[in-house]
Amino acid sequence: MVGVNVNTIVFNDFVKGYGLTETVGGATNFIGSKEATQCGSVGRLVANMEAKIVDPETGEALPPGQRGELWLRGPIVMKGITLFYFTLILWYVGDEKATAETLDSEGWLRTGDICYFNSEGFLYIVDRLKELIKYKAYQVPPAELEHLLLSHPEIVDAAVIPVIILTSIRFKFESRFPNEEAGQIPMAYVVRNPGSSITETQVAPYKKIRRVAFINSIPKSPSGKILRKELVDRSLSAVL
Repeated sequence: MVGVNVNTIVFNDFVKGYGLTETVGGATNFIGSKEATQCGSVGRLVANMEAKIVDPETGEALPPGQRGELWLRGPIVMKGITLFYFTLILWYVGDEKATAETLDSEGWLRTGDICYFNSEGFLYIVDRLKELIKYKAYQVPPAELEHLLLSHPEIVDAAVIPVIILTSIRFKFESRFPNEEAGQIPMAYVVRNPGSSITETQVAPYKKIRRVAFINSIPKSPSGKILRKELVDRSLSAVL
């Protein structure tokens, strides 16, 4: 393989894109190997699809480069598909509230994903909206903190979750976080390299991680998704 372009090997064999159950198929893709070299992106919008990045707090559309919730609209959103003579109608049957929360009156699908478009129209996924950590006036994506933690040579794996500080239990944190206000703080569960002596104080400076716990492995689903709820339950049992 000496002298063979790595991009030719990798990007011609794999297809990247973005889609949801509610979009029936892919909402973005790449056309050609040159586009596929956009590291970290899931491509551009497919034909006949519209998208906008919306501020979750104000509902205002945001310009390229700014992060917000991805909204999609087009002919493949919440439509029926026919498989083996059976038609599957894709909406939340019997749950009008869930449908209204997901699909607005103008046909925009709220994906629940925090994303941004660059100036060339390539889409980048940052995190799930419901997983953002609301730290003071900021919304912190756990995936961003995890990426930073994994850049440390002594860290094998990491997961970041929100820890809720309630006024009634604030005293439990005062010795470690004397200046924190009631709210959420980022907590990291970290898997160290064998033989590593990295400590909590060495991990904490990463993007204002406020609590650190070392663990043997990060709980994940068969598909590799971090099971954050298990870690949240674990943190609560350690505090209460």
